[in-house]
Amino acid sequence: MSTRRLRSEDYNDYSSTDVTPEGSPPGGMNGFAHPESYQRFGDTNGTTWYQTLIHLLKGNIGTGLLGLPLAVKNAGILLGPVSLLVMGVVAVHCMGILVKCAHHFCYRFQKQFLDYGGAVMYGLESTSSTWLRTHAIWGRRVVGLFLIVTQLGFCCVYFVFLADNLRQVVSAANGTTNDCSSNRTVAMTPTMDSRLYMLSLLPFVVLLTFIQNLKVLSVFSMLANVAMLGSLIVIYQYIVRDIPDPSDLPLAAAWKTYPLFFGTAIFSFEGIGVVLPLENKMKNPQQFPVLLYVGMTIVTILYISLSVLGYLRFGADIQASITLNLPNCWLYQAVKLLFSFGIFFTYAVQFYVPAEIVIPPLVARVSECWGWLVNLLLRVALVGVTCVLAILIPRLDIVISLVGSMSSSALALIFPPLLEIATFYAEGMHPLVIAKDVAISLFGFVGFVVGTYEALVELVAPTAAVVNTTSVMV
Repeated sequence: MSTRRLRSEDYNDYSSTDVTPEGSPPGGMNGFAHPESYQRFGDTNGTTWYQTLIHLLKGNIGTGLLGLPLAVKNAGILLGPVSLLVMGVVAVHCMGILVKCAHHFCYRFQKQFLDYGGAVMYGLESTSSTWLRTHAIWGRRVVGLFLIVTQLGFCCVYFVFLADNLRQVVSAANGTTNDCSSNRTVAMTPTMDSRLYMLSLLPFVVLLTFIQNLKVLSVFSMLANVAMLGSLIVIYQYIVRDIPDPSDLPLAAAWKTYPLFFGTAIFSFEGIGVVLPLENKMKNPQQFPVLLYVGMTIVTILYISLSVLGYLRFGADIQASITLNLPNCWLYQAVKLLFSFGIFFTYAVQFYVPAEIVIPPLVARVSECWGWLVNLLLRVALVGVTCVLAILIPRLDIVISLVGSMSSSALALIFPPLLEIATFYAEGMHPLVIAKDVAISLFGFVGFVVGTYEALVELVAPTAAVVNTTSVMV
């Protein structure tokens, strides 16, 4: 996902008026504060409504989208899209909770801006528990840890995605045709194992991460998004044609595979980290609540439509990425390369966040003359870690589900409801609101435990045959 998550010190445009140091913002527990009661001066050079919407869409749409058709297979043609809709509603609600709590603490402590970790830290300081207040700083650290794990997990997914798609393009090179309408199967040319492709990509990815200027990275990000948008349009026009009879597809799959669906789905919806920075950089931040709902509605519709149409089109043969199911002709080979091009440059954008969290404190420990070398060596080491992990888990569907279950579920589902309870419990909360928050958090925790366990079990001892990619329809 093309997510740009920055630390709180990078944002200094919050200004609150007509508040008291200890009081809650008007509107308190009633969702987002009303525009007339929440007054923050927008940045005159900030983003417009449309620009913020584009950034929100970019922050939520990535490789997880391409894995959703297989996720629907793991849930069922009926249960899958229904679950995606429910998870989308819950994910947007949790984003709203995070924004509301951040507003509360900005009013209460006269802060210019709070990031995710800062909001959790102040939430723990607001509880009645002495132990939690004493160790509140660990709230920020835990959120930071999960952000690092999540972002590096995305980078692992990118390595596997690039290797799988490049391997298929190379092995099908001799059979590539100009006829995209035929329906015959060709044998693929033997080629390297996908793990060797990952190693081959490593030097290029390392060089890419040496770019540390966000303005330069933003150019690559724009190119990546144009490439992926064009690829998605071509994918849609292919899968809506010649959809076979879906009567043989199960309405609900076996419950044992549902945790794999959960991991992939929450991996796709995990854009909660971009919410506060985007709201903070708007010219008119009072418009953000409406924008959030509009943007996430578009994202949810896109997710459900591609996942259902992809599963209907390819059925039981659906692969870990829908690009791997595309025909072996020049147009769809170009789609694979275009999407791979986009994902390659997105790696640098995703890598920026953990690099900015991990590297500066370590560089500060050495003399200035050695700082640049330590910086580069640490970047090589972090990229190497993501490559090694991708080599150890070379199945795209499993690595997506594992990252989603292990880290994305915590950031998107577990932490926000608990933060709301910690923030507002002392001021009085309706029992139904508390029950709702506990239920969402428990749902996320169960998904975290069961999803991680099933992904690891599937990795060690696969229960279903992995779709053979040595032949493809052309």
